[in-house]
Amino acid sequence: MPNSEGFDELFVEFGQTLRRAGLVIGSDDVISFCQALGELNPSDMMDIYWAGRTTLVRRRENIPTYNVVFKSFFLEITEEESDSRKKKIKASVNTSTTLEIPNVEEGQPGNGEEESKMGYVASANEIYRQKAFAECTPAEMQALRKMMNALKLSPPKRRTRRQQNVPSGKNLNMRKIVRETMRAHGEPRELFYSRRKEKLRPVIFILDVSGSMADYSRNLLQLAYSARRANTKVEVFAFGTRLTRITKSLSKRNPDEAMELAGQSVFDWEGGTRIGASIGEFIKGWGRTRVGRGAIVVICSDGLDRGEPAALAKSMEALSRIAHRVVWMNPHKGDNLEWVPNTMGMVIADPFIDEVVSGHNLKSLEEFSLKLAYIR
Repeated sequence: MPNSEGFDELFVEFGQTLRRAGLVIGSDDVISFCQALGELNPSDMMDIYWAGRTTLVRRRENIPTYNVVFKSFFLEITEEESDSRKKKIKASVNTSTTLEIPNVEEGQPGNGEEESKMGYVASANEIYRQKAFAECTPAEMQALRKMMNALKLSPPKRRTRRQQNVPSGKNLNMRKIVRETMRAHGEPRELFYSRRKEKLRPVIFILDVSGSMADYSRNLLQLAYSARRANTKVEVFAFGTRLTRITKSLSKRNPDEAMELAGQSVFDWEGGTRIGASIGEFIKGWGRTRVGRGAIVVICSDGLDRGEPAALAKSMEALSRIAHRVVWMNPHKGDNLEWVPNTMGMVIADPFIDEVVSGHNLKSLEEFSLKLAYIR
């Protein structure tokens, strides 16, 4: 069950909680539950709910009890909750939108209408996730933004030169072993281990808010906001014909207030595009400082550039030298695995880009948020 590695103990605990609530659950049922999640996504709330509903509930009249326990175990957790797995599961989706548990009193069986309602909610939100932002209606975009408010990004980390003591590992802490051996008059009593410390790696978002990106700018800004909330070492810039730093605006706790303040800060929103000049301005002002050096730089743009090609090539070359990784998020890439650069800006920038990802729908943003933590 490689997919559920690290979550198995949590799911076993959930099974024990159901057993204490009165459900008849055997060890084979719990094993089936863990095996089912091994084939699914163990951090997805809907997968957990239906895997447990299928394997742990034998009688229809036990469904209300299952719903109450599930809600209490996975959803009703506070910010002080110490179990990071529960936090990750709850943060993976907007549960108020994607998981609607029927409000049925304990002891009363559910009905077909409630089953259909839950299935409809799950199905509708899965459709929203895969639908391109440019094709969504205003009502669908409103639903998507509610889901995006709960989008969480795990900050990427880097290993430092400093060492820290750990109870076990692969690397022996020879200095401490020798020191303790000398204190014991030459007879070693135990082994000590160490590993390199980790620190958060800076992440920089440079967002294209020109007219050609109008269908995607607001949603990519929401992604940057979520990253900023997860990691204080996130800087956000917006550009059209000039570069504007909007990091301070996105520090607001209320996402709508942050989006509005960021929009007011950018004077050339939905205007022209000068990618090369804007990146050059970033390098001159922030790139060679501790803000930009060694950072993961995420450029969100379709590559349509009205500036000088030579300026873009020069800026991208300089950026590739100071950044740890350069990621270009182009919504026009979509789900096309064989996509190739098709605009002048992308063709010029391509030799200096480490990876091109899409950002055309919610699913692609969720995939990028998971990938960001493992960029080394």
